Amino acid sequence: MTHEAIRVPRDGDAFAWRVSVAHIDASGPFSDFAAYNRKMVLIKGDGMELKFADGGQCSLRRVGDLAEFDGALATQCTLLGGPCVDLNLMVAKPQAVSVAVRWLTGTDGSLSASASPGESTLIFSIDDVVTLAGSGGETLHLEPWDLAIMSNGSGCITRLESRATSIPGAVFFATIGH
Repeated sequence: MTHEAIRVPRDGDAFAWRVSVAHIDASGPFSDFAAYNRKMVLIKGDGMELKFADGGQCSLRRVGDLAEFDGALATQCTLLGGPCVDLNLMVAKPQAVSVAVRWLTGTDGSLSASASPGESTLIFSIDDVVTLAGSGGETLHLEPWDLAIMSNGSGCITRLESRATSIPGAVFFATIGH
């Protein structure tokens, strides 16, 4: 079962990019998204093994593990220990996308992020409350599985901090050029 968080543009079958959360309850094939590149990160569960039609493989074994692959490749998913949940970013080919999963702790988790004109920056808190501090002094708290989006020069984050003090918090970042 897939829950779409955002799609750009909002309506129609085709999209430039979309973010969704998928609940995978059983092993099996993934849906065909031939016109898109896929970025997928494990956000809950014991993990999965992905096998691609071109012979490639990828394992996602811990929360925050990331897979990047062509949506045109037939993909078989084998769950490693029961149901999983993943975050998906699908971007129409051939758009340029920069994706990273960062592990932050309360003591070393500060960084800067911004959205330049013509870009969208996505920030998804995977397993911890994250504080976003804007250049104007405003703050926003992302709860786990909250998604923040900065678009077209709409802002700059001067500080991004995890509240965790003993375990790292995982945060998904993606920057998409329009």
